[in-house]
Amino acid sequence: MEDKMGTEETPKRVVLAGQGLRKSYGPVEVLHGVDFDIRAGEVHALLGENGAGKSTLVKMLSGLVAPSAGELLVDGAPVQFASVRAAEDAGIVLIHQEFNLAELRTVEENIFLGRERKRGPFLDKSAMRAEARNLLDQLNCGAPATAQVASLAVADKQMVEIAKAMSRKARVLFLDEPTAVLTKAETASLFALVERLKAEGVGIVFISHKLDEVEQIADRITVLRDGTHVTTVPAAGVTPDEMARMMVGRELSDFYPDLGTPQDEVLLSVQDFAAPGVTHASFDLRKGEVIGFAGLQGAGRTALMEALIGLAPIQSGQVRFDGAAATYADVAQAKAAGIAYLTKDRKGKGLLLGNDLVWNFSLFSLEKFARPFLNRKAERAAYNTRTKAVDLRAASARLNAGSLSGGNQQKLLLAKVLEADPQVIIIDEPTRGIDVGAKAQIYGFIADLAAQGRGVIVLSSELPEIIGLSHRVVVMHDGHVAGCLSGTDINEETIMRFASGLASDRAA
Repeated sequence: MEDKMGTEETPKRVVLAGQGLRKSYGPVEVLHGVDFDIRAGEVHALLGENGAGKSTLVKMLSGLVAPSAGELLVDGAPVQFASVRAAEDAGIVLIHQEFNLAELRTVEENIFLGRERKRGPFLDKSAMRAEARNLLDQLNCGAPATAQVASLAVADKQMVEIAKAMSRKARVLFLDEPTAVLTKAETASLFALVERLKAEGVGIVFISHKLDEVEQIADRITVLRDGTHVTTVPAAGVTPDEMARMMVGRELSDFYPDLGTPQDEVLLSVQDFAAPGVTHASFDLRKGEVIGFAGLQGAGRTALMEALIGLAPIQSGQVRFDGAAATYADVAQAKAAGIAYLTKDRKGKGLLLGNDLVWNFSLFSLEKFARPFLNRKAERAAYNTRTKAVDLRAASARLNAGSLSGGNQQKLLLAKVLEADPQVIIIDEPTRGIDVGAKAQIYGFIADLAAQGRGVIVLSSELPEIIGLSHRVVVMHDGHVAGCLSGTDINEETIMRFASGLASDRAA
C-alpha cells in the first residue's frame, strides 16, 4: 500500500523519530529497517498482529533496548538512550501493558517512585499526596492515594500507571493496550485526558487491538507486519475493517464462524442460584451450544462462574450436570466432573509466566502423566498434540510462558484446559489483548468445541463478540439474570437495555 505519510497541509513538529530501525537477537532479525515518528499534539496508532514488531519498536523508542542499526532523533537531533530513565528525562514515557507497580507500596508512593518530591532534605509527602489526588481526579479514579496498590482493582491499577506517567511531564507518551481492563466509562475518562494532552502538545502513541477505539482516537495510523513497515496513513476515513486488512494482509471475511445447531439434551442446568455477588441466576446449557454472557462490569458474570466451579461458596439454588444434582467444593471436583474454566486473568491466574510451556500445559492434568512418576514422554506427546491443534506458535517448548504473545498465551491456556477433556468449557474474556488474526482462530476453536457436542459459555465485554459467537445470550444486571435472548433479539440495543436494568425477563 502506498505510504500517505505527511499529506496534511501543515504537518506538526516531529518530537521523536526512528529512522531505519533494525533489531536482531543473535542471527535472527526481528525488525527490518522501520521508520516511525511521533508529532507534537497527535495520536499516532501503531497496529499489527502479535509478533509484528510493535513491542520491539516501542522498546527501542523508549530506551528499553538499543537498536541494532538505525537512528533515534529527538527534536531532529540524534540521541542514544542509555536507559529508560534517560528516555524519561527527555520526556519519552512508556506505560507498559504489564503493570510496573510496587504492589506493597501506596498509590502516591508508586506515582512518585524514584522521583519523590522533596522539601529540603525531607520528603514532601503532603505535596505528593495532593498532586497524586489531582492526577487521579483527572482520570476520574477514586482510588485513595494512601491505599496499597495490591488492594486495588485491576482497572484502578491501570489508572495509577497512567497517573505515574502523567507525573513525568511527558512530551511523548506510549499507551500500550491501555483500555484492556477498563470499563466504557473509564475508557471515556482516559480518552478525555488524551484530548487534553494533545491540546498541550503531547505526542501519543496508541497501541490497541480494539480497532473501533483506534478509529475514534487516532490522527495517524502505522501498520507493521512481520517486522516490516507496511504503511502510514491519516486515520480519517479508515474503517476498522480496513485496519484489519492492512494488519493481516488479507480479507477478514467470515470473521465469526458458522455455528451448528445445538442438541436438545441439556448438559448444565442452573436454577435460582445465589452466591457472593449473585442474587438470582437461572439458565440451561445444551450440548453443542455456545451461550454468551453479557453485562456491565460488576453485573455478576464472573462471580457466577467462579461459584459454579467451586471458587466461591454457593448460598442457594440448584445445579444439575448431565442430569444429576451437582455442587463442587473446589476446582478439582469441577474438573473431575467435566467442567473447566479459562480465567480472564491469564497472566495472573491462568499461567505461571516464569515456567516453561510444557510445565504450564500439564499442570491442570498432572495426574494423567504422574502414575506415580512423571512420564515425560507422554507429557511431551500430549503437549505437541494439543498445541498443534490450537496452532500455538513458539520456537521452543522450553520457553517461559511469559515470553509468548497474548494470542499464544491464550492458546496455551486453552490447550492446557482441553487436555482435561471437559464437557463444559467456560471462557472469560477469550480474546482480551489479542490481535485480530488470533481472535478469528479462537472463535474457530470455540465453534469446533460446540461441534464436538461440548457446551461452551463465553463471557465477554465486547458486544460484537458476544453477538457473533452465541446461539443464545444471557444478560446479567446487578447480580441476577435479567434476560435470555435468542434469534433477532441478539443485538446491541436489546442487550444494553437488559444490561442497564431497563428491561427484565428472568425466564432464562
